[in-house]
Amino acid sequence: MSALTVPASPEADARLRPLPWRRMAGIIWRQHRFALAGEAALLGVLAVLLWIAGTTLHHSYANAVACRPAGSPACQAATLAFVGSYGFLSNGIILQALPALIGAFIGAPLLAREMETGTFRYAWTQGFGRWRWSLAKLASLAVAVTVPALLFGLLLSWYYQPYFATRNDSLGLIEMTQFFPGLFDLHGVAFAAWTLAAFAIGALAGMLIRRVVPAIAATLAVYAGLAFAAGAFLREHYLTPLVTSDLNLPGSAWVLGQWWTKGGVTLSSATMYQVINSAWEQVNPPAPGAAGAAGKYGDYLSVLRYLTGHGYTQWTRYQPGSRFWPFQWIESGWLLALSVLLIAGCVWLVRRRAA
Repeated sequence: MSALTVPASPEADARLRPLPWRRMAGIIWRQHRFALAGEAALLGVLAVLLWIAGTTLHHSYANAVACRPAGSPACQAATLAFVGSYGFLSNGIILQALPALIGAFIGAPLLAREMETGTFRYAWTQGFGRWRWSLAKLASLAVAVTVPALLFGLLLSWYYQPYFATRNDSLGLIEMTQFFPGLFDLHGVAFAAWTLAAFAIGALAGMLIRRVVPAIAATLAVYAGLAFAAGAFLREHYLTPLVTSDLNLPGSAWVLGQWWTKGGVTLSSATMYQVINSAWEQVNPPAPGAAGAAGKYGDYLSVLRYLTGHGYTQWTRYQPGSRFWPFQWIESGWLLALSVLLIAGCVWLVRRRAA
């Protein structure tokens, strides 16, 4: 019997067995501890700043709501203090970049750096195996970036709570809906879902492009396109919108469209513009001292009632505020499914790539 035909000993088979999954955790942490520490530091600093700003915001809101009489100079000053409290954060635009940055600087370099430097040739020859190596890194880091994002999203929900309070109408302010495009994906579980999706997009971009800097740029571009498509086209169709002719919709409703009819015929925007201008002249102007946001809003309601009394009907297509959490879970669900598919695609590409 030659040396080539001698069966392997049990000791040799044991040495060839893949290393256990738990052994990978330490290696993954040592490789990516700086990136994860950077994410934790960024979200931690922002969380402290949001907590300080949010405490001031909630205090200003409580003072404005409790102030009496509502039209006094002191109450107007309290309302202005609430409106002016960190107004640059009120639309959420600044915080929208956080998931994209996490995906670009943690997800994109994850596999791209290995490919660009050639270190994958060494990593794939070790006892982990290439597909176990990629799956362990992707799955563990996906959890590592999603859990802090979930906690940060809960803090954001607390911070923006005064903007969505139903008592905002007592301040003479237009109530902001929770479906506002810049804020919906910062609330509840959606922020964590978008962070996970950004990470998965970055990982796949890194595997396809195999260069760190181009993969980062591609991640930012794809994420921006996906976020725009979700907010502008997909989100309003998660559930069938409702249609009503009621003029007193709750402020929490997400209005998708409005149109006018008379005698069952839909009127054009140009026609209604002339009709509304004519009706406005028929409605008595507000009393002196009633100017301002509340007075103007009241005048417009008078015009609507005047038109309704003359045979015109305003129809509104909207999503009620009660659908906020169903929409959150629907959006988080398809983002989670997309992330799983992208991560599975990364593992498949790693298995097929020749070393």
